[in-house]
Amino acid sequence: MFLKAFEKLPQEFQNDSVRKYYDILAKKRFSICVKRLTDILLGLILLVLLLIPMAVIAVMVKASSKGPVLYRQERVTTYNRRFKILKFRTMTVGADRAGALVTSANDARVTKIGAKLRKYRLDELPQIFHVLSGKMSFVGTRPEVPRYVDRYTPEMTATLLMPAGITSLASIRYKDEDAIIGSVSDPGEVDKIYLETILPEKMKYNLEYLADFSFFGDIKLMFSTLKNVF
Repeated sequence: MFLKAFEKLPQEFQNDSVRKYYDILAKKRFSICVKRLTDILLGLILLVLLLIPMAVIAVMVKASSKGPVLYRQERVTTYNRRFKILKFRTMTVGADRAGALVTSANDARVTKIGAKLRKYRLDELPQIFHVLSGKMSFVGTRPEVPRYVDRYTPEMTATLLMPAGITSLASIRYKDEDAIIGSVSDPGEVDKIYLETILPEKMKYNLEYLADFSFFGDIKLMFSTLKNVF
């Protein structure tokens, strides 16, 4: 995981708003390298430790509802590259075609076992493979779907200078997403709430993370995530 020269970034990154964050990160290249090495080492350790728990979860997901064990959805990571994110399936088959791309409180599309997995973020465990491949990091901006990334402001695009993360500063500090969406079921209205209210607030934290990025800051965020989950 290395920063490209600014002149070699995709065209949508070639603006002053992104340049501000790029210059900050460019001074922290060593920390970025250490971050990547830590991702690989920690990813390998967790993969060994969690293979059996992941197998158990897979059996539970398969036994609890019809459909595949894993859910795949196109998301966006470093330099606007797209990839298929892996999660344990927590919703009924075809749920993303039957409603909004984000879920609301008490969303009927979420299965019983899926609700438990989401509560403790266990549905994210397969993303360890993305961390090892470099598509994601343990800490970074949560990957969004292309439709939402297309609505990014020039400054928001700066969050794609680094790999998407399993956890983030926004995930820890911004916990009211479900409450804000409430029981709204109309997909168009949910998308509007997300794009106009939730995404801008989350991006404030994501940009704060970039501005203050440090390796030890990442370690602190990982421990904060564990504390908040458990």
